[in-house]
Amino acid sequence: MIIAIDVHYRDDFAKVVAIEFNEWTDSIPEKIHEERIEQVEEYISGEFYRRELPCILEILKKIDQSTLEMIIVDGYVQLDDSGKAGLGMYLYEALNRKFPIIGVAKKGFKDNEKYVIKVERGKSKNPLFVTSVGVDLEESANKIKNMTGEYRMPNLLKILDQKTKEKE
Repeated sequence: MIIAIDVHYRDDFAKVVAIEFNEWTDSIPEKIHEERIEQVEEYISGEFYRRELPCILEILKKIDQSTLEMIIVDGYVQLDDSGKAGLGMYLYEALNRKFPIIGVAKKGFKDNEKYVIKVERGKSKNPLFVTSVGVDLEESANKIKNMTGEYRMPNLLKILDQKTKEKE
């Protein structure tokens, strides 16, 4: 099983959603998990993971990890060419390096070419920025590139984004 996780923040809580799927070519999730997190850290520039990571770890407690192969996060694994840790790397370490992590971001960072592959999908001129740990970067980029969907965002990641932003 593969899961993709995203968090969306409201005024006084966060909504975290995880979708499970079995194949990179699946067009709909096998299962969707949703969690409301009441206690959310304040956003600190340059330390996004401090806010996001507790939410992700909370939803992972509710998921059977016995068949989990890989996790996709909305964000970066490495933030720059020096290898500065991003959300994905913090998650990898928090899970004792048990599961490979792929980070998929919509925006690029300055001085971030070494650990990133830009993935163009569909007719979009705007790439997705793919980073990874525990799995080869090229393999990760190919997995994201070949996910089902004709637009920039693969169908499953689009569903995840929509579910995360849905009102409760």
